[in-house]
Amino acid sequence: MATNTYPPGSMDTGGLDIESKASAYHSEKAPSASTSSSPNPDVAAAAVITSGTSSTDFNLSPAEEKRIKRHIDRRLVMTIGAMYCVSLMDRTNLGAANIAGMGKELKLIDNRYSIVSLVFFVTYVLFQPPSTVICRKIGPRIHMSVLTLLWGSVMIGMGFVKSWEQLAALRVVLGVLEAGFFPSCVYLLSTWYTRYEVGKRNSVFYLTGCVASAFAGILAYGLMQMGGLANLTGWRWIFIIEGVLTCLLGIAGYWLLVDFPDSPRKTWSFLSARDREWVCARVQADRGDVVPQKFLISKYLSSGRDWKVWAYAMIFFNTTTISYALSFFLPMILNTGMGFNIAQSQCLVAPPYAFAGFIMFAGAYVGDRFRIRGPIVAFNALIAVIGVPIMGFAASAKVRYFGVFLVTAGANSNVPAAMSYQANNIRGQWKRAFCSATFVSFGGIGGIAGSLVFREQDKLTGYKPGLYACIATSLLTLVLVACLTVSFWRENKKAERGEKELEAEDDDAQPGFRYTY
Repeated sequence: MATNTYPPGSMDTGGLDIESKASAYHSEKAPSASTSSSPNPDVAAAAVITSGTSSTDFNLSPAEEKRIKRHIDRRLVMTIGAMYCVSLMDRTNLGAANIAGMGKELKLIDNRYSIVSLVFFVTYVLFQPPSTVICRKIGPRIHMSVLTLLWGSVMIGMGFVKSWEQLAALRVVLGVLEAGFFPSCVYLLSTWYTRYEVGKRNSVFYLTGCVASAFAGILAYGLMQMGGLANLTGWRWIFIIEGVLTCLLGIAGYWLLVDFPDSPRKTWSFLSARDREWVCARVQADRGDVVPQKFLISKYLSSGRDWKVWAYAMIFFNTTTISYALSFFLPMILNTGMGFNIAQSQCLVAPPYAFAGFIMFAGAYVGDRFRIRGPIVAFNALIAVIGVPIMGFAASAKVRYFGVFLVTAGANSNVPAAMSYQANNIRGQWKRAFCSATFVSFGGIGGIAGSLVFREQDKLTGYKPGLYACIATSLLTLVLVACLTVSFWRENKKAERGEKELEAEDDDAQPGFRYTY
């Protein structure tokens, strides 16, 4: 598949902003959709992106450009944010259900609760690598909406289990279905935005999930009050009602989700072909990988030879180990470790996640504004390093609860920060797809670790081994960011001296790429 690139020496775009480069790029290479003979505007748009047969200009005013960006934000970011909201809620509502009576009714003694928590992540990790490829082939609308509908059905089924073994089995199936969702979200977002726009969008996307985490406890407490209705205990209604909401959102997602900007597949009531053409030109001007080359398994897997791909993934592992540990065990830590009653424990989960939202968006704004990524990740990890000892070792429950704010903010803010860090420093659609899959897979492995760090047998010691593990993962993140920063600085210097081109594995990679510190 041919792609539009700036031919070396054909035009000088140095010093221009993205919109100017996009306009220049279009005049050099791409015809307007209006000149296409195809009766289907979506097919015409795809032809435009991959051809270079005529020249014209977009003639978009600044107001029109802002309109397109706002429309993408509302339709893309908010839709996948809402779907991720129920995804995060569905995979992490075990803690709320457990203290609502599930633990006693299903006899989750010894390490059974940890087993039920972690089996989800076994299949979640195993089934992630092909997800971005499948999403590319069949389109996000079908791929992501069908997955959401199916896992919502599994959630409903979890409300009717009779034993902990049945619950564990359904968690395995849930892992299979959710495996394809988050990496597809990360990949899809990265294809619509330039490198220094994606930070705020990632934060808004994940912030929506944090809202779910913030209010899931309050929602669970409300659903518990349905206990006795239809002869079902309260914790079962948590799964049933949240599962029904997920199914409804999955159905709506079929119409609301958007496809990749270069795709000829039709998206209901979205951008015109001309608008999508402009989006593709902007992304091409920014990083030069708007359209993927033909898929080759060898080329896809060869991305794994880059050690930086695994460094990004390890940073995400460190982050999710803490964030999942909090989502699974925070209600129980508040209840048994800090002395709050069940109602208080359910509701006190919300404020730390709300606080995390402010830190998250502030970091994203600073990162996009000043074009930095590593310092934001390091700052968030440092907050977590400070917060964990306060949460675990302070004498007063109120002071320990303050530590929960710091840990929750540091760990959860680093999810979109790490997403933006890796998205800014890779190029090529299939490398981007591979990196998204490995990145999120390591996040799933972090979920396994997070399911195990706070063990039942450590309750009497204040969960000290788990606290030490959280401190260690945050410190490792600081080390990895330092190593990547040194590597980026050296590689950028070589590129500036003309010794090499960065991220130039694809045959048509345009010159001039630089790593973002």
